[in-house]
Amino acid sequence: MIVEVTGLRKSYGATEVLRGVDLAVPEGTVLALLGPNGAGKTTTVRVLATLTRPDAGTARVAGADVVREPARVRRALGLTGQFAAVDDEQTGRENVVMVARLTGRGRADARTRAAELLERFALLGAADHRVRTYSGGMRRRLDLAMSLVAEPRVLVLDEPTTGLDPASRATLWEAITDLVRAGTTVLLTTQYLEEADRLADRVVLLDGGRVVASGTADALKAEIGGERLELEFAASADLDRAAARLGGVPDPARRVLALASDGSAAHLRRVLDDLAAAGAEPLRAHGHRPTLDDVFLTLTGRAAPVPATTGGPR
Repeated sequence: MIVEVTGLRKSYGATEVLRGVDLAVPEGTVLALLGPNGAGKTTTVRVLATLTRPDAGTARVAGADVVREPARVRRALGLTGQFAAVDDEQTGRENVVMVARLTGRGRADARTRAAELLERFALLGAADHRVRTYSGGMRRRLDLAMSLVAEPRVLVLDEPTTGLDPASRATLWEAITDLVRAGTTVLLTTQYLEEADRLADRVVLLDGGRVVASGTADALKAEIGGERLELEFAASADLDRAAARLGGVPDPARRVLALASDGSAAHLRRVLDDLAAAGAEPLRAHGHRPTLDDVFLTLTGRAAPVPATTGGPR
């Protein structure tokens, strides 16, 4: 395993953020780390990147211990955080060359490496424009290029596509897929469950600082059963009455109740009859196969966070 985490614990004052997290990531794969806000995802990333010291447990990246051998870990790992770490007043080329020089490359070698990465991420045409003129998607691609200057074996992406429009997200997904094909290992935290479903070889779901589920996306979906029936209500009181009558998993923010179902018309009729008796008729009912959103809601009791969106450059 190129990333190994065992019994990881971290507290801030009286708040225990990580409560014995275990992870194992094979080389050349994508692990998606999911969870509600405050579940411990970013703290886990910060420990792996040697930015936060754990209170207990061990974490190793490419065989190096994050506490005892932080310099070795940093040589093996690249990090792209939640916000693009770029200099708006420099050009794209100058940003990448600067990072290359900081890693010890000579001037000519740094410019060569910068050109390779700018071309790889479709930024060569804008390489000599100041970054303040870049769109959000361009800034994220530049940030990713900068994190790859040192050719890391492990790339940690902490919510890399939050705030991007769908086209920019798709472009970044293609870039991540190409990196993995070339042998890079990716640890991904994301608010987009579709992103995890598409990119990840394995998914780990954190809640309250603990791992509550781990496996392939398909295996996790299979664990929570077959068809799902979603019932949407006009008022929160109707949702409460429906949940009291039928059980299931309520999502108060959307006023939706999720139920396991066999997908039959007979089951739907029984549900609607029960709701009518309870005085909580739904606005609409929708059946579908389980998704990672259903896994998230079932295992955490909460809906997945709604990612930020953007209407243009930022």
